[in-house]
Amino acid sequence: MALSISYVTSNDGTRIGYERSGSGPPLVLVHGTSADHTRWSSILPALNEHFTVYAVDRRGRGLSGDADAYSLEREFEDITAVVDSIGGAVYLLGHSFGALCAMEAALRSEHVRRLVLYEPYFRTGVPLYQGNPRGRLEAMLERGDREGALITFFREVVGLSEPELELMRSAPAWAGRLAAAHTVPREFADEEYVLDARRFETLSIPVLLLAGSDSPPALRAATDAAHSAMRTSRVAVMQGQAHVAINTAPELFAQLVVEFLMG
Repeated sequence: MALSISYVTSNDGTRIGYERSGSGPPLVLVHGTSADHTRWSSILPALNEHFTVYAVDRRGRGLSGDADAYSLEREFEDITAVVDSIGGAVYLLGHSFGALCAMEAALRSEHVRRLVLYEPYFRTGVPLYQGNPRGRLEAMLERGDREGALITFFREVVGLSEPELELMRSAPAWAGRLAAAHTVPREFADEEYVLDARRFETLSIPVLLLAGSDSPPALRAATDAAHSAMRTSRVAVMQGQAHVAINTAPELFAQLVVEFLMG
């Protein structure tokens, strides 16, 4: 499988890197919190059979640079810059925090033709967690306990079961997650995002929202809110799965994505 690495420059001058592989129509992949482009390794072979895949490293990790100041808007601009640099029609897929970035990029670019969103998260009134995990994560990171911070995040915020967590820890992407652990606290900024359904009224591209039947209620509530805001969307529920079906059911996940994008 031939791989190549390229970069684009975002609006604020930050260099955003991505790994390109496969052949076919372009598909941009946007990972979630703590991850980097290697989180897609379980489904990349299946996607490469149909698409030229652009697996992005979001700012602050992997191939990408960072800036002193952080904001959600910069994240949205980063993905828009990657999409627009490709030229022509592009498919866009985002997971979790990356799904929020993808849905906003779809409003900013004229090149997105189909959009896949796997459980974007933002405030809906349904709490995702109890207490103040952000403060405890910051304290762990200050002590240098990157693994403890990641485990706490996935247990208490994402709601992974112990088997799901062990599968995550055994995946090749775990090393990248450890390296990017310092970015986790700032990505609680997704709670500051307010979905304005009116902004999505003009979005006319087909949208597939993926959800796990066993995901926390807050993630399902956000998925349902996004579905209500996008008149051309539909929801596919993956039975027996939660927030990391990319790891726990890669064949199912890849099948749903390919069928939707190639349909």
